[in-house]
Amino acid sequence: MRRWRDGAGAEPVAQAPGDHPRRTAGPEPSERRRRRAERLNDPNPLRGSNGVAFGPDGRLYVAQYLMGTISAVDLASGDIDVVTPEDCPVRSPDDLAFGADGSMYVADLVPGIVWRRDPLGAYSVVSDQVVLPNGITCVGDRLFVNEMRMGGRLVELFPDGREPVVLAEGLAMGNAMQTGPDGCLYYPHMMTGEVWRVPTDGGVPERVARDVHEPVAVRFDRGGVLHVLSRGVAGFVTRIDLHGTGSRSLVTSGLVGLDNAAFDAENHMFVSSYAGGGVSELHPDGRTRDVVRRGLVGPYGVTGLGSTVFTADHYRLSAPEGPPRQGAEPRAAADASSVLRTFAHGIASDGALLHTTSQYGEVATYDPGAGTTRVRATGLARPLGIAAHPDGPLFVVEADRGRILTIDENDAVGVLAEGLPGPVDVALDADGTCYVSDEALGAVLRVDEDGPHVLADGLDRPQGLVVLGGEVFTVETGARRLVAVSLTTGETRTDAEDLPVVPSLDAPGAPRALFSHGMPGMPRSFAGLATGPRGTLLVSANGEGTVWRLTPAGPEGETDATP
Repeated sequence: MRRWRDGAGAEPVAQAPGDHPRRTAGPEPSERRRRRAERLNDPNPLRGSNGVAFGPDGRLYVAQYLMGTISAVDLASGDIDVVTPEDCPVRSPDDLAFGADGSMYVADLVPGIVWRRDPLGAYSVVSDQVVLPNGITCVGDRLFVNEMRMGGRLVELFPDGREPVVLAEGLAMGNAMQTGPDGCLYYPHMMTGEVWRVPTDGGVPERVARDVHEPVAVRFDRGGVLHVLSRGVAGFVTRIDLHGTGSRSLVTSGLVGLDNAAFDAENHMFVSSYAGGGVSELHPDGRTRDVVRRGLVGPYGVTGLGSTVFTADHYRLSAPEGPPRQGAEPRAAADASSVLRTFAHGIASDGALLHTTSQYGEVATYDPGAGTTRVRATGLARPLGIAAHPDGPLFVVEADRGRILTIDENDAVGVLAEGLPGPVDVALDADGTCYVSDEALGAVLRVDEDGPHVLADGLDRPQGLVVLGGEVFTVETGARRLVAVSLTTGETRTDAEDLPVVPSLDAPGAPRALFSHGMPGMPRSFAGLATGPRGTLLVSANGEGTVWRLTPAGPEGETDATP
C-alpha cells in the first residue's frame, strides 16, 4: 500500500504503475554542469479521477484510469492510500462499486475485464465478455455493468460464473449508472444527451430525459433527486426531480471534465474529474471545496507561448498553476484547463499558434486567440513529437511507422525519413536541420539529405528533444536525467539527474492497448522538453504530474537538481 498526503510536501512519484524503467550506465559525461530545478506546479496525487464510490470503511475509493490505480481518500484528512498493489492485475480502472459483502467490483475498460476484489484484497475475474466495461453498480449482491461504445449493452453479471443477462442494448456509449427510488437502473447515453432507465429484472428500456448537456454520469442523492453530470468545460450538473415535483435545474460548478459523483450519509456530493483529477465537494448552489486538489494528469508534451507554459495533458491543453515564491520569476499563467483538446500529447508553439499531436492519429493547429482548431492530418500511426519551423512545415514523429513526416501550409504530408525503430520526438536547429530521439536505438539522430545518422548513442530511452545554442538536449527517461549533446562533436554531458520521468515502454508481458474495439485505449507516456527564456528548459515530469523549469547554474555549479 502506497500513501500520499495531499499538499505541497507530497513525495514525488518516480515510477507510474505499469512502467518499469530499466537502469543502465548511459553516457559518460564529458563535463557535469548541474541546473537549478523548480517545479511550476505541485505533484498531482490523483492524476485523473474517474469512478468514485464509498467503501465499507467510509473512505471514498477513486478509480484512476490513466494511472491504472485505485486510491482511497479520507475525506476528513485528505490522506490518500493507493490500494492496488504493484502486481495488481487491473490495468485501466474506469469505475467501481461495492457489493453487500464488502467486495469491490472494478470495470477495467481497455482489456474488457470486470474484476472482483474480495474483502481480503484478492482479485478474481468476474467476466471477460463485456466490451469496454465502464458504468458499474451493485444492487445488494447483484452486479450490473454497461459498455462504453455505440450500440453497447447493459448486462447483469454473476460472480459464480453464470452467463451474463442482457437488460438493454443500443446504448450510445454508456457510463456511470445507479438504481433510482423506483428500483430501475438509470444510465446515460453520452452521445445523444439522454438518460434512460430499465427495470433490474428486465423489461423495455425507457427514456426519462433528453437534451441533457454531455451526460457522463447519473447519480441519485439521499432525497431521490437525479443528478446528471456533464463532461464538458463548464462542469454542469442537471438536477431532475423525477419522483417528486418533476422540476429541472442546472448547477454550474466550473469544474472541467466532471466524471463521477458520490453522496455521503449527510447528502454531501463529492465529484471527480477525468481532466484534472482531484476530488471536490459540490454544493447545491455550485460552490466547490477541494478535498484533493486538481492538477496535471500527464503531462506529455510541453511548450512556451509568450509568457505562458502549455502542456499537452491528454484531455486538454493546460498551463501548470502553482503559488509564486517571493522574489521568484512569475510562474506559468493561471490554469488554462478550460481548453479541452481531447487526446493532446505532443505540442509545439509557432508565433501565436499551438500545434498538437494525438497518439490516436491526428495533428491539429489551435489558435488560442480565436479559439479555433484546424485539423492538419488524420489517420497517422501514433504521432508523438512535433516541431514547427518559422518559415516552413511542421515536422512530426509518426512513431508506429518509424517515420518523420512534414506537413506544409496546405496540409500536404511528406516523408522526411523512415525505417526508424522507435522515434519519439523531433527538434530543429537554427538552420532547419532535423534531429530525432529514438528510444529503441537509445540514440539522438541527425537527419541529413541522405537519411538519419547517429549523433549520440548509448542513451537510456531518450524522449523529449530540443535544440538550444550549439547543443541538443534530451530527456533520458530510463536513467531519469537530462543530457546535452554537442551538435558538432556528439559529446554528451549530464545536466540534471533524478528527474521524476518514466519511459513509454510497458511492463514485460503487459502491453497497454492504444486502441480497443475501435475506441481510444491507453496512451503511452511521453516526457516532453522545451526551451524557456534565458536558456531555461521545461521538462514534463510525467512521473508525478508536474512541469520542471531547469535553469543553468554555470559550468562549476553543483546545485542539487531536486527542487
